[in-house]
Amino acid sequence: MNFLPAAISQAFKALFDIEIATAQISLEQTKKEFEGHFTLVVFPFVRQTKKSPEQTAAVIGEYLKNNYPEVADFNVIKGFLNIVLADAFWLNVLQNDIAKAAFGSVSPNGKKVMVEYSSPNTNKPLHLGHVRNNLLGYAVAEVLKANGYEVTKANLVNDRGIHICKSMLAWQKFGAGETPQSSGLKGDHLVGKYYVIFDQEYKKEIEALKEAGKTEDEAKKEAPLMKEAQAMLLKWEEGDEAIISLWKTMNGWVYDGFDSTYRKLGVDFDKFYYESNTYLLGKDIVEEGLAKGVFFQKEDGSVWIDLTSDGLDEKLVRRSDGTSVYITQDLGTAQLKYDEFGVDKSIYVVGNEQDYHFKVLFLILNKLGKTWADGLYHLSYGMVDLPSGKMKSREGTVVDADDLIREMEDTAREKTEALGKVDHFSDEEKAKLFYMIGMGALKYFLLKVEPKKRLLFDPNESIDFQGNTGPFIQYTHARIRSVVNKANFKEATTGFQNINSLKETESELIQILSRYPQVLAVAARDYNPAAIANYAYELAKSYNKFYQTESILKVEEEDIKNFRLLLSYHTALTIKKAMGLLGIDVPERM
Repeated sequence: MNFLPAAISQAFKALFDIEIATAQISLEQTKKEFEGHFTLVVFPFVRQTKKSPEQTAAVIGEYLKNNYPEVADFNVIKGFLNIVLADAFWLNVLQNDIAKAAFGSVSPNGKKVMVEYSSPNTNKPLHLGHVRNNLLGYAVAEVLKANGYEVTKANLVNDRGIHICKSMLAWQKFGAGETPQSSGLKGDHLVGKYYVIFDQEYKKEIEALKEAGKTEDEAKKEAPLMKEAQAMLLKWEEGDEAIISLWKTMNGWVYDGFDSTYRKLGVDFDKFYYESNTYLLGKDIVEEGLAKGVFFQKEDGSVWIDLTSDGLDEKLVRRSDGTSVYITQDLGTAQLKYDEFGVDKSIYVVGNEQDYHFKVLFLILNKLGKTWADGLYHLSYGMVDLPSGKMKSREGTVVDADDLIREMEDTAREKTEALGKVDHFSDEEKAKLFYMIGMGALKYFLLKVEPKKRLLFDPNESIDFQGNTGPFIQYTHARIRSVVNKANFKEATTGFQNINSLKETESELIQILSRYPQVLAVAARDYNPAAIANYAYELAKSYNKFYQTESILKVEEEDIKNFRLLLSYHTALTIKKAMGLLGIDVPERM
């Protein structure tokens, strides 16, 4: 199909003596209700052709049919020229494009990208929101890698602050020396337990103070636990040895827990940033902004930026006591990332509740004259909701990531065993398959929706072997591999030279396969793994239609059998590549 823009350009030259650059010729896939493979919209060119849209389309179609053997036919619907390509063309695409080892791979483009995702707090375990964040960040990074970018996966860990001190203080007061080893709890769950205990005890103190005549605000400020937590934070900032030692110990427990969850989710990182190392960054940038007149200082000594002319508000960048605010740290960390990696693009995978924060951050950096700020991008995503009562939650409000993963495996086990397809599997093979299906279902369900959209995650709906689900695509892959393995097929591009025509399902399958590089490019351009997910579903659906209507192993003609096996082989390979970009494994058998 790469020949079409040049052929159409030549048609304009030959028929109308006008020069139309190939870049101006935009082809779309023909809508399913019409015959054709590609559609040219001729309306933009009728002023130059001096003919009606229908006349222009008809003469171009006739020219293509008469001069290019690849064009079998055409039809005109108003100003739309629908082009039908010959079966020989699609056979050539399969043999000389899709069957090449490099199909779908892109050469390095010399551009560097950092994708920052996960960004957990070290006072509680990862939850459902983190799951979408991690899977989205990982998939975007893998899609960019597949498009030739040099990618660094980064994780900015929020490991300091009052919320961390709350867990530490509660453990000191109520923990009785409990450890992950003594309790049998994962480290992040243990620390999260004490964060909840702090909140429970703090609320008790507030109620007691209110009963003693204090207002709600007074009680919150004067509660002994909160005062102790604030004092602990000051000691941490002063480098108190005992506090720092406890902080390192408890954070160590959390990191061990996070690592376990990350492994289960199948995500990884190349670079970790820690807020404890970066929270003081940005102070020099504040001084730089004051010197440049970008920031201004109020009478109390606090430093601000006025963004009202940009439709925003005034933003505090340093408190009156000289301490940083969150955006101060982010300014410094952005500079640090660029200084360390010199990236062309830096992508922040953060929920849409932070949209305003990133607007402000990027605008400030632009006003400071940071040329690299144009490469900053907030990949904003919607929240994940659950049908009530579908899944247990650890704290009554948040779905724990480890509980979610476990439930996905359990649901995969129940549904797969109910189908009776794994009776001949060993226990080890079953466990591996149930994990693969459970995680495939979870990842696919969360990634098939465009990032910006809020979504409702139903675990039972996600593990279905029919419809737009991960397990359906995984099962299709296993089915194809079964066919290919039964035939003892080894990839070859010869053996079916005598095939001259294609069945409709064969042609459709080749067409979808041929679009993989284009889909890959669009997914990278839009930072949208959903494009890959839905492509994989379309491909699996098309293969199943082909499988149901055409014989493969029992067909008598050797040429046809080899052709259909090659088509099957490359469908499985492309499904595996596409799903791999989403972090989803596909089984050889199910």
